[in-house]
Amino acid sequence: MPRWKELPDTVDHRVRQLVVHLRRMKDHSGLSLAALAAKTTYSKSSWERYLNAKTLPPRGAVEELARVAGADPTRLLALHEVCEAARESAPPADPALPEPEVPGSEDVLDGTGDDGGRRWTRARLIAVGAGAVAVLGAAGLLLALAPWSDEAERDPRITAHEGPYVWEPGTTYRCDIQRHDGRTYAGHSVTRTALMEYNSTTWDVVEAQCLLRAAGYQPGAIDGVYRNGTERAVKRLQSDAGIPDDGKVGPDTWKVLRR
Repeated sequence: MPRWKELPDTVDHRVRQLVVHLRRMKDHSGLSLAALAAKTTYSKSSWERYLNAKTLPPRGAVEELARVAGADPTRLLALHEVCEAARESAPPADPALPEPEVPGSEDVLDGTGDDGGRRWTRARLIAVGAGAVAVLGAAGLLLALAPWSDEAERDPRITAHEGPYVWEPGTTYRCDIQRHDGRTYAGHSVTRTALMEYNSTTWDVVEAQCLLRAAGYQPGAIDGVYRNGTERAVKRLQSDAGIPDDGKVGPDTWKVLRR
């Protein structure tokens, strides 16, 4: 079976996880793209786009691939929901900024097929790329200037995960509750400042879920995905602690979780 192309680094980590699982499912089925198209309501070119992360596959495509492969789609649909929510929560382009006119800005990606996508022009791609560079540059500046960086909080006696969090459907984590210098830790993160809200997926979420459970608030599965159960538990903790119960975790909530 041909080897898959490596996904670009620009692909969102949640979409990357979904596509990797879909690729494995397709490989397990033994079907070519043409055969997959023949057994589903999506074309060969659509599957090529979906499985190379050129566009987010619709929910129906995930369900049909699972059906063809004889797999349970439940966990993949949950991951797909996370990807959809992340895409919808992304800030829209500033309407005050005119789209640049670029000579020869003919369509370079036609997404008006059966997946209900949109047409992208070279001008749009240039504008989006410039915006991404600006956002990444600002983020780097904030990290460089932030005196409260979690790196300053690290203690060699406290264990914490290194590297990015990668969500695997169905995976849960154990909580290693420990006390150091009057604070509580659970072995996944040492942060006291990280901002988290619905649909966040980080090791900080795993840490918060462990600390919520240790404090008597039930967030549901300790899986690193900030969903309804975690949000409800955070709100109850905040209400009991007398801080704004917005369901989001920030420095004030971490103070309560760490004590």
